[in-house]
Amino acid sequence: MSTSPLLSAAAQIGLSPAAAARIKIILAEDGDGAKALRVAVLGGGCSGFRYDFGFAAAPDAGDIVLERDGALVFVDPVSADFLQGAELDYVEQLIGSSFQIKNPNAKSGCGCGVSFSV
Repeated sequence: MSTSPLLSAAAQIGLSPAAAARIKIILAEDGDGAKALRVAVLGGGCSGFRYDFGFAAAPDAGDIVLERDGALVFVDPVSADFLQGAELDYVEQLIGSSFQIKNPNAKSGCGCGVSFSV
């Protein structure tokens, strides 16, 4: 029995308990019809690629759907290639709170943590 490429890709992108909890809070407070967080990797940023976060009501065709504790994350297949082995986390610090991606594929990144190079 073989595993679907989309299922194996989803299994290789992690979603922390803190990220799942924050996604559920955001969607409950101000979801505006959204059902999931959408994570994408786009060209640009000061290091070559940047992470993009948004919300979506439904997955697009071909999206990988991550689920943890009832929270959903949609990732398009191209972005999933850049995110293999990565984990989406939510971090609260004195200077601010944000979603962060711990990406083992990133060779370098910028100071803000939003862009990276491979």
